[in-house]
Amino acid sequence: MSIAKPRIFTGWHMTTILVSFFAVVMAVNFTMARMAISTFGGTVVDNSYVASQNYNIWLNAADRQERLGWQVVARLDSERHIRVSVEKNGAALDGVRASGDALHPLGRKEDQALTFVTVGDGELRSKEALPQGRWNVQLALRKNADIFHVREPLQ
Repeated sequence: MSIAKPRIFTGWHMTTILVSFFAVVMAVNFTMARMAISTFGGTVVDNSYVASQNYNIWLNAADRQERLGWQVVARLDSERHIRVSVEKNGAALDGVRASGDALHPLGRKEDQALTFVTVGDGELRSKEALPQGRWNVQLALRKNADIFHVREPLQ
């Protein structure tokens, strides 16, 4: 019966382990960096400190908007035009004008300016149809001096 000779751990073994370890770390880092860059949709604000200076103004505007009591629903119709219905106290609110933009949530498609026409009973319809995909719609609804801002996701 022969006894197995122990293998000697050499510098080549250590070199192989170190190179393999750092190759795996670099592969993971490059993969994660590529994924992060390809899915980055941009910033919400460029300077958060400057944006924070307007926080109270935004709160006051939200309070004024809530006091209007408007209920706004935005949806896509079968032809991918945006339909917006506006109600106050459960009744259709007529005489509302709208303007806005359709924004792709990840910034991969061009933003689209929207114009609306009244189709009756407090309902508006966009003249433009949206391409397939997910969109966020930003609307400014106006009636006389009242302004109501809404942002809705659409699919």
